[in-house]
Amino acid sequence: MSESSQFALLRERRFLPFFCAQFLGAFNDNVYKNALVTLLAFQVTSAAVADSGTLIVLSGALFILPFFLFSATAGQLADKYEKSRFIQYVKLLEILIMIIGSVGFVTHHLALLLVALFLMGLHSTLFGPLKYAILPQHLAKHELVGGNALVDTGTFIAILVGTIIGIVLISSGNAGIALVCAGTIGIAVLGWLASRAIPHSPAPVPDLHINWNPFTETMRNLAFLKTNRTVFLSVLGISWFWFFGATFLSQFPLYARDYLGGDEKLYMLLLGIFSIGIGAGSLLCEKLSGHKIEIGLVPFGSIGLTVFAFDLYFATPAAGATAHGVVAFATDPAHWRLLADLLLIGIFGGFYIVPLYALIQSRSEPTHQSRIIAGNNILNALFMVASALLSIAMFKAGFTIPDLFLATALLNALVAVYIYTLVPEFLMRFLVWLLIHSIYRLDKSGLEKIPEHGPAVLVCNHVSFVDALIIAAACRRPIRFVMDHNIFRVPLLNFIFRTSKTIPIASARENPKLLEQAYDDIAAALSNGDLVGIFPEGRITDTGELYPFRAGISRIVARTPVPVMPMALRGLWGSFFSRKDGRAMSRPLRLAPFKNIGLTVGDPVTPAQVTPDYLQSIVLAMRGDRR
Repeated sequence: MSESSQFALLRERRFLPFFCAQFLGAFNDNVYKNALVTLLAFQVTSAAVADSGTLIVLSGALFILPFFLFSATAGQLADKYEKSRFIQYVKLLEILIMIIGSVGFVTHHLALLLVALFLMGLHSTLFGPLKYAILPQHLAKHELVGGNALVDTGTFIAILVGTIIGIVLISSGNAGIALVCAGTIGIAVLGWLASRAIPHSPAPVPDLHINWNPFTETMRNLAFLKTNRTVFLSVLGISWFWFFGATFLSQFPLYARDYLGGDEKLYMLLLGIFSIGIGAGSLLCEKLSGHKIEIGLVPFGSIGLTVFAFDLYFATPAAGATAHGVVAFATDPAHWRLLADLLLIGIFGGFYIVPLYALIQSRSEPTHQSRIIAGNNILNALFMVASALLSIAMFKAGFTIPDLFLATALLNALVAVYIYTLVPEFLMRFLVWLLIHSIYRLDKSGLEKIPEHGPAVLVCNHVSFVDALIIAAACRRPIRFVMDHNIFRVPLLNFIFRTSKTIPIASARENPKLLEQAYDDIAAALSNGDLVGIFPEGRITDTGELYPFRAGISRIVARTPVPVMPMALRGLWGSFFSRKDGRAMSRPLRLAPFKNIGLTVGDPVTPAQVTPDYLQSIVLAMRGDRR
């Protein structure tokens, strides 16, 4: 299993055509939308039509309305029909929409312009479920983080560049309208051409009966979302991110003008820094997660969102700042803290959002994936509307834009605590991830030998109190560890062990009932297709050498014949969590950061070959002299 960079996907047909089609669609959305908003804001002056502010609000409402009306239907269609062909039809619809919009621009027909905007919202609604449900069909599980990172990065770059291009084109004098018309139709055609190269993507439920009633299907969609607690709360987490992001993005223009003394160019700078941050954070996810879905990054991201949004409040100058050119503003050291806050909010937003999308894709039922994404889009739209309502309410109550940023930061902290209380797995994975990225630097080899699916028993030498956490952090699949009941009860670690469904075990002399229960739990876990991890020595070494492997492994495999994967940990002897020179965790000076350790996985051993002595000899050979 190759762990090549996520950018390698951009050279492969199974990803590149889809990436280009979705990038061009998001780009075109923003070119058209911002060209129209600029036109309404600066070139529609007839009082008989409406004031520009009302038209801009109406435009935003028309674009988001299809997400409420048609998301449930779009999810059904994406589950029922082959996706590559469906995407081609959606892209043909985009060409037609751009032609309608171009007629509206040329004839100055406001109704046609707004109809086209509504239809672009419909286009985005139809494409949304396809956008995320197609990735698991063409990418391996370990590629989902990288694939989602590229898609999210591309989307935010498309938003940024599309916004700039739309404003620049429509502002180009007499030729502006012609440039917008030619540009949007041309982009739509390029998107359709890219979609023709997307590989065949079979329909998961071709015999699905379509419920055309959007209201009953929406209720059914949301009800189904709640059946998988982790997926549902991940969707809520994503929707909250769009609430957070929409609150900031919608205020950037007035924030740049009233508090930073800038114009639309400074607004573009703020938007650009925020978008670059999102892209950088998204792309960093693959490296920080070790090419697997690491939901431990989600709490890390939420902490950063709160900290730097909170700091942005204090870094903001008072209203009525002296006018600045964008270059003068960016080169003034007094503003670097504010710009750094915006960049870091974006980066931590990337850490937050990418693992959640990958988690939904990996844990949702393939037959309902598109409908789950559709439900996600409905909730995203609801949360964005809620963001607008909160902003309006706070401004009517006399609060300022910085006050709104501060309130959003505090709300983010409360939402994070709520979600992580409901799903402790997020916090548990964060603690594990933090351990591996602060105290230790892990060198891994042979992890691709662990089966992607199906049961297996992992056996490893036992050097420290955190051995299970290190193995769990390195492995792409969840592991049910079997652990001495005394270690299981260690404070703080006990939270992690319970959350990861660790199986406590005791000797026959200490607690024969717990011992038999442990063997029953192991057999049940293997029957369910889980990975089970054990430390056959039965104790943590206090000499640095391996103790004899006990016969329990033979009993496990005799009851449930599955492959056994030998593993060896190296470099943990003498660490803070080991028993070198006495009691573990009693010498704080051993908590030196970034200590190099290693984990090696050997070839699978068949059930017929399993004996304690044979497994111990393999583990000892892999460990070598480095304890």
